[in-house]
Amino acid sequence: MAQSVASGLTEVDVELVLAVDISYSVDEEEARRQRAGYVDALASQEVIRAIEGGMLGRIAVTYVEWADAGVQRTAADWTVIASEEDARAFAATVAAAPFERGQYTAIGAAIADGVRRIESNAYFANRRIIDISGDGPQNQGLALTLAHEMANEAQVVVNGLPILARDRGNGVLRAEIDLDRYFQDRVITGPGAFVLPAQTTEEFREAILRKLVIEIAGLQPGDLDRGRAP
Repeated sequence: MAQSVASGLTEVDVELVLAVDISYSVDEEEARRQRAGYVDALASQEVIRAIEGGMLGRIAVTYVEWADAGVQRTAADWTVIASEEDARAFAATVAAAPFERGQYTAIGAAIADGVRRIESNAYFANRRIIDISGDGPQNQGLALTLAHEMANEAQVVVNGLPILARDRGNGVLRAEIDLDRYFQDRVITGPGAFVLPAQTTEEFREAILRKLVIEIAGLQPGDLDRGRAP
């Protein structure tokens, strides 16, 4: 269950794990575009306004790159972002982190790792989110049903950002599946969970910017279209 703020944790509006696919199907150029998309979005005025517009005006966030069942690497550890300076410093940490790709796509293990990170951190929020991005289906590791059980028990929502590129990643033809539907049916879980796809890696920055604003502000995708974004 979610921990009580009475246990001495720092209260924030959202606890957010950004979990980014660096498996073999993601070639180095695409992987670097993904990271650059997050770096740009995290330092954007839209995201900063969303953070400052929260009830407490601060969030706790960590950035993790994942692949195989045993590969979940911290690019930027838990950080409180409450200002433009904080956001830019966190984005710079992500940008400067060493980069190393994995092989397989263990989405369930990435979700389980995100739950453990949230359960063991020094923060409390009523909204706890794991944001999974990736370009293919699971092919190794913990079953997604078990990962969902862990997330649901911990009151953690899992949202998805599938990259729907049809080209080859690192010379390997990606699985011919409806990845958007796969994320809808197999990856996301929890109240209000949603999928926001990017058609290409070039669209990734816009998609992650939109997704971060939605998650931080506690909206749903349609709310931005109705002009309710901060």
